[in-house]
Amino acid sequence: MIHIIATHEVDDVEHWFTSPLRKELFEPRGIKATAFRDPEGNSTLTAVLIEAPDMETFQRILAEPKSQEAAASDGVRLDTLKVFVAN
Repeated sequence: MIHIIATHEVDDVEHWFTSPLRKELFEPRGIKATAFRDPEGNSTLTAVLIEAPDMETFQRILAEPKSQEAAASDGVRLDTLKVFVAN
């Protein structure tokens, strides 16, 4: 099991934060994703704490068309995506 923190900006924080797509995409594959946002609502920067079996599984899922569709639907600005991994 690895722990990943991913940050990115979104178009609409409330829409992204409450969207069920993250759970629908990751949970059936054994990945837990916990969403975070600025509690004061002053930023479009968001974060996700991800617990995945391994980095390869996570990267494979991100590369799937379904992931790209979910990101677009949730207003994720993929050009701002940063990924951090705990060793």
